Amino acid sequence: MGIQISEIVSKKEIELSDLRGKTIAIDAFNAIYQFLSTIRQLDGTPLQDREGRITSHLSGLFYRNINLLLEGIKLVYVFDGKAPEMKFKERKRREELKEIAREKYEKAKSREDIAGMRKYSQQFVKIDDEIVNESKELLEAMGIPVVQAVGEGEAEATALARADKVWAAASQDYDVLMYGAPKLIRNLTLAKRRRTSSGQYIDIHIELIEFEDVLNKLGINQDQLICLGILVGTDYNPGGVKGIGQKNALKIVQKYQYPVRIFEYIEKSEKYELDFDWQMIYEHFKKYKCCSNEEIKFKKVDEERVKEILLGRDFSESRIDSGLGRLREAEEKGKQRGLGDFT
Repeated sequence: MGIQISEIVSKKEIELSDLRGKTIAIDAFNAIYQFLSTIRQLDGTPLQDREGRITSHLSGLFYRNINLLLEGIKLVYVFDGKAPEMKFKERKRREELKEIAREKYEKAKSREDIAGMRKYSQQFVKIDDEIVNESKELLEAMGIPVVQAVGEGEAEATALARADKVWAAASQDYDVLMYGAPKLIRNLTLAKRRRTSSGQYIDIHIELIEFEDVLNKLGINQDQLICLGILVGTDYNPGGVKGIGQKNALKIVQKYQYPVRIFEYIEKSEKYELDFDWQMIYEHFKKYKCCSNEEIKFKKVDEERVKEILLGRDFSESRIDSGLGRLREAEEKGKQRGLGDFT
């Protein structure tokens, strides 16, 4: 779900060329979920090999990353580890929503409602261990570093950025700001339009969100931003405090300033009900530390392994060869720029 603060967060539209020479840590689950949701047939069926195994994630990882590498962007994928226990409620909510979507999909299928099938099929996507392992294997064969987080991938991507191991974190979720990511990149893609679940198309732009700029324009500090996120709802307290939207939450944190005073106001107010442990959630965002002490190393592309993986999943050999040719081009461009040009 992610924290819903898009209405009040300042953003700057940028071009891919603005990211040339930068190293970006990508929230892997977030990216893979997008591929599984969007790379589908018209009736919502994901791409599959002859054995019925899903390949949408492999297609997205292979072709999109090649395009980004050709733009001179260095990528690091950060994978989720074990989810915190306090996320159980949100995971249960998501599973219930997926089951509802699955039932709606079956009804749409019985009516031969192609648009409905596509819409609902996107809503019960699941990332399992097989998909995760296949994704890591392909990325590493492409020479793209993989980082395994102990906990949340977005938190680890943020920690890498805060430790200056990467220039920015890339995710569709604003949660990385709660962890204090210096820079957040959203919509990291070459596409200019995106199809929604309703079948309509919307324009999309790459967005750069800078942490200090967000704080300055909202007139708050990081502690208050965390409290604001908790008020509107996080993955650890879905829905937040009922009756409090983004703008109202901002007014509350600006007025009461300190975490204890903010939530004392909520507890004493007759308008609101506090039915979660705000301190536990606050500490989670405030105290996350980077667990990846190893240096991030960019290795050569293992073309034979890439080809073996994709041919084994029924990808077109000619398209693989074309992609590998472009990967070689990206590698050569990277050598010409020199490692010192990347941050």
